[in-house]
Amino acid sequence: METIRLGRGEYRDRILACWLGKNIGGTLGAPWEGQKHPHDLTFYDPVPSEPLPNDDLDFQLVWLKMLECEGVSPPLPVFADYWVRYLSAYPWNEYGFCRRNLARGLMPPISGCFENYFVDEMGSPIRSEIWACTSPADPQLAAARAWKDSALDHAGGEGTYGEMFWAAVESAAFVVDDPLTLIRIGLAMIPVPCAISRSVREAVWCRQNGLRWAEARQRIADIFGHRQPCNAAPNHAFTVLGWLYGEDFGDKLCKAVNCGYDTDCTGATLGSLLGIIGGTAAIPDKWREPVGDKIVLHKFTGPCDPPADVAELTDRTAAVAERAVEELSPTVTFGDGTVLPDNLVSLLFRSEKARAALRQDIHAAVALDSGLEITLHYGGEPVLHPGVARLFRVSLTRDGEAAREPVELIAPAGWAVEPVECAGCRPAFEVTAPDPEPLNDLEVVVSGGTHRAAFRILGPQEATGYPATKNLPQCPTCQGLEGYCICTRE
Repeated sequence: METIRLGRGEYRDRILACWLGKNIGGTLGAPWEGQKHPHDLTFYDPVPSEPLPNDDLDFQLVWLKMLECEGVSPPLPVFADYWVRYLSAYPWNEYGFCRRNLARGLMPPISGCFENYFVDEMGSPIRSEIWACTSPADPQLAAARAWKDSALDHAGGEGTYGEMFWAAVESAAFVVDDPLTLIRIGLAMIPVPCAISRSVREAVWCRQNGLRWAEARQRIADIFGHRQPCNAAPNHAFTVLGWLYGEDFGDKLCKAVNCGYDTDCTGATLGSLLGIIGGTAAIPDKWREPVGDKIVLHKFTGPCDPPADVAELTDRTAAVAERAVEELSPTVTFGDGTVLPDNLVSLLFRSEKARAALRQDIHAAVALDSGLEITLHYGGEPVLHPGVARLFRVSLTRDGEAAREPVELIAPAGWAVEPVECAGCRPAFEVTAPDPEPLNDLEVVVSGGTHRAAFRILGPQEATGYPATKNLPQCPTCQGLEGYCICTRE
């Protein structure tokens, strides 16, 4: 198999530009976030003296620490552990509902979708760069790793497709600079009929058919606009409009942000992408100097050993990428200079790993015991109603490969558990509870006790739903998530 060789110097410059662009675009858009009307920016307003704090970057700093400490392919329970440690104070939308589910004992991916209205929002697409930068020139790998990240708070929603799309686009941008080719690579990783795919294709159609920027922006708003300004479908199209209609670095960012809606996210994502495509030479001094090189944490981000500046962030990202490429990416190597094979574009369009990620069961929870990933498949919502028999399945994974070992399922006293025979299928059990408590645990026992994991089952008293569009309560003092806010951090 032909491989892609990335020159370390050029690669490092592109990472540096990626993080610079993230700060620049996020700072440009932050003051206008949530305002759905068009804007008329040509530069920062107000002009900053440092980057504005932004969850778009901070979540990725937590994942960087995780990758440094836990290895380049951590299982879902490790993601959940780092969320609890460093991100619990974030109250908004999908973030708050992820933390609520984790607190109730629901692990990902079910944590990302159960009683979570906000699965179609921008909270995970804005976390794509860490997967692109540590899976450079391997879009399907970047997309598959992005799926795992998004499963915490967007499982099954447009947020997942958005993060996979941008991770793939940004990964390919290390070796390709044509926008339409990059967009097609990103679209190859996600379902054709999803809203992200349709809105992005509409933005491309507008540009190719001669619509002016203002006409294209209004068309997107009319067709894909949403009551939630952070909905992913219009915002992805707006990012693409800025990219395709803008004349230079600053004009592209302003055109994306001027579309309105989730402006810090559209600006930050496009700034990162342009940085990867063009390196630091593509970022004009007039855009770089006001924000400088500092990393400024949001107050809700826990003490995650953050880098002091983008240079340190670049060095740490590159160090993780060396390990990730060696362990996970058979088509990419690092060397003294970049060498691209003749079949480059064909390699970049490969999508088997992304498709495999999308086939994973989101109505499930994953636990980890001594290297064995144990997954309980709920077969739907994680709720058991009195007297209603439900079929639960169990799957095992070790070192990325399916494992087959004897499995038992132990339920609370008074519950009925009946193994169900199915040749070639995952171990299955029919479970009936006469009167479940609000919070219950099913214990999976593997090989007579060699491995164990408990999984939370809710009773109907606990699973009463939550009003759509409404957020969880916030601390009146610091506005963090009530019960996990920064007032209690000391």
